[in-house]
Amino acid sequence: MARSAILEDTFGRAVTNLRMSLTQRCNLKCIYCHSEGEKAPGSELSAEEIGEILTTAANLGIRHVKFTGGEPMLRDDLADIIRLVPGTMKCSMTTNATLLADAADELKEAGLDRVNVSLDSLDPDKYRQIAGKSLLSDVIEGIHAAVAAGLTPVKLNMVLIEGVNETEIPRFLEFVRNNRDLVLQVIELMEFNDCKLHGDVDKLEKEIARSARTIITRRMHHRKKYCLNGAEVEVVRPLHNTEFCAYCTRLRVTSDGKLKPCLLRADNLVDVRGKKGKELEQLFFEAVRRRAPFFH
Repeated sequence: MARSAILEDTFGRAVTNLRMSLTQRCNLKCIYCHSEGEKAPGSELSAEEIGEILTTAANLGIRHVKFTGGEPMLRDDLADIIRLVPGTMKCSMTTNATLLADAADELKEAGLDRVNVSLDSLDPDKYRQIAGKSLLSDVIEGIHAAVAAGLTPVKLNMVLIEGVNETEIPRFLEFVRNNRDLVLQVIELMEFNDCKLHGDVDKLEKEIARSARTIITRRMHHRKKYCLNGAEVEVVRPLHNTEFCAYCTRLRVTSDGKLKPCLLRADNLVDVRGKKGKELEQLFFEAVRRRAPFFH
């Protein structure tokens, strides 16, 4: 298959991004964790298996991989995995940054382009309430290390939680203000595990839009970027959002080796563990064929 080939589903959506979970292990216990939609995962893929999947994805025109978890930095072979990313693909990672400070330079050298940092509070007590551990200072140190290493822009993923961190938006804006290496992403809480802590993201986005000096519409998910007095903010709203689905370019890989066409579904997975070459390519096409907008 030629490298320029494009995977496209039956709704005309090109698949150009891969989101790959490396582990379901994590050193935090966040109150809203949805484990990337994985249900009772099996053993983790080996670096060799991951490399095979990445090579095939690149050959099929996928241009970006984002490593996630759990916490991907719990993989002892993380730098080796990053080195396996084909040169035609951009490589990023989502992390809680508690272990990032000492590893940022090595990961950059291995080929990591940038990081998203999960950070739901800048208040130590609230952070402990949400994440289950008092590691906020380690996270802040990890963010500074990521910026220094050039893993930028560093996007701070703040999940809006009703009654917990809704009042912290001004504090986050001040944290990222006038720093082009930092972007705030306010994320709508997903509907997993009967979680009832959804903050009013719709109301918040309207308030941000009224205050913004500049509004830019991004290609991915038709998401808007708001510029407020030197602070860049994006609002991620996956729930009941037809635009989020209509502009989705992502295919997921579970930590135990299944292609997952949609985050919100677990009944249409395609098992690719141990597959190689043409057989693996055809399974990619099958996974893309199963893609359908969750919210029409």
